[in-house]
Amino acid sequence: MTPRLLYGSVVHARHATASNAFSYAMFTLWLPLSQLAEAASPLLGIEKFRLFSFFNRDHGARDGSALLPWIRDILQQHGLSEVTDGEVVLQTMPRLFGFVFNPVSFWYCHDKEGGLRVVLAEVSNTFGERHNYLVAHADRRVIGPEDVLVAQKVFHVSPFFPVRGEYHFSFIRRGERLTVALDYFDGGQKQLTTRLISHEQPLTAGNLLRAWLRCPLLTLGVVYRINWQALRLVIKRVQFFTKPQAPREETT
Repeated sequence: MTPRLLYGSVVHARHATASNAFSYAMFTLWLPLSQLAEAASPLLGIEKFRLFSFFNRDHGARDGSALLPWIRDILQQHGLSEVTDGEVVLQTMPRLFGFVFNPVSFWYCHDKEGGLRVVLAEVSNTFGERHNYLVAHADRRVIGPEDVLVAQKVFHVSPFFPVRGEYHFSFIRRGERLTVALDYFDGGQKQLTTRLISHEQPLTAGNLLRAWLRCPLLTLGVVYRINWQALRLVIKRVQFFTKPQAPREETT
């Protein structure tokens, strides 16, 4: 596994009252944590300011400490370290001009043979809070492209959905195409469909530049679009849910 650029799109479709759907181009980085330094280029700084930057303080413990020991500790706490003795890869958006907001980043935890065993979804909301959903099969077997992993929703993200129900995760890799499927269910009914569809490219300065020209706002655009879509739902008079206290546990 080597550092890669994942270029594609994010798709959201609301199925609850006042249906709403949108699709935007975006790109993320695919960063094997044991090879993080190799991702650096004239356009991408690792712990340095560039057009794009990646800093440890944006993830994990958020204190700038190394990320691999942090995720290894999480896996050990939850009895998952024996099946995740291979590479850990972080899929996330970099900082653009020093600014970043990642609604969700994914940590892919593999065994020595390269099989995907555990995924940690690192979720952030616009209130500056964060929560981690750790998903794996009960018997710790390899996660396949047809598998669905379920996590109970415990963290406030959108004021237009309550903190209840469950998320259904799927991670589908076919060749150089990676699709992350995230569906939200409440009361047994699908309320929201999200797809992050990406195609792998070498993580070169040239590919980064081309991706930026296609998505010039990237992380800045994410915040703008969140607020724009929220305004559309307000106009449609969708029910508004106040933010509860964040869960005490950082990882569920």
